[in-house]
Amino acid sequence: MSEVKISAEPRTEFGKGGARRTRRAGKVPAVLYGHGEKPKHIALPARDFAAAIRKGGANQLFAIEVSDGTQVLALPKAIQRDPIKDTFEHVDLLLVRRGEKVTVEVPVQLTGEAAKDTLIVHDHDTLSVTADATKVPDHLEASIEGAEPGTTITAADVELPSGVELAIDEETAVASVTAAPTAEQLEATLPEVEVAESEAEAEVGEETAEGEEGTPAEGEPAAEEPKTEA
Repeated sequence: MSEVKISAEPRTEFGKGGARRTRRAGKVPAVLYGHGEKPKHIALPARDFAAAIRKGGANQLFAIEVSDGTQVLALPKAIQRDPIKDTFEHVDLLLVRRGEKVTVEVPVQLTGEAAKDTLIVHDHDTLSVTADATKVPDHLEASIEGAEPGTTITAADVELPSGVELAIDEETAVASVTAAPTAEQLEATLPEVEVAESEAEAEVGEETAEGEEGTPAEGEPAAEEPKTEA
């Protein structure tokens, strides 16, 4: 994966208030750490960072140039996103050096088509691997072409680029191939679903009735509270 050059500014405001002001300015709060150095708080241009992550994935290598003259290589270690706005809230960046080995989680993509009338169950969407910090793959691939029911794709079946090694047990299941349910099996489950829905509706009805108990019927005046004389 090629590195992406990105500019950054030192960040002097901390806490939630400072982070909000940084984001309002169109930047992403971030922290550089690693190699025994003191963590460095920086702000990255939000648009450039988002574009790089969309293209290169969560393991995109960055060549960061800070306005104070600092120049480093770093990999995203943890990315916090806003689930509603789909924006970046904060990024932890791990300092790396060329030729240094790092352990990262890399997405796994299944290629090909399994046998007819099968379902694919994903056990792991990512795998932990060790690779040169400047040569981390954006994804790994494993073939399911023609796989029959009962087949299990393990980490050992994943194609690893040169220089990339598994950091987990090679018997770790990545995906399983099962037989797709027949029409008869699907129909057999329908009565169970209908019964469950009927029971749920009955419970809601009972709760509604209990909630309305003691309230005046429509059109009838509510009972007046007893008056007391001084």
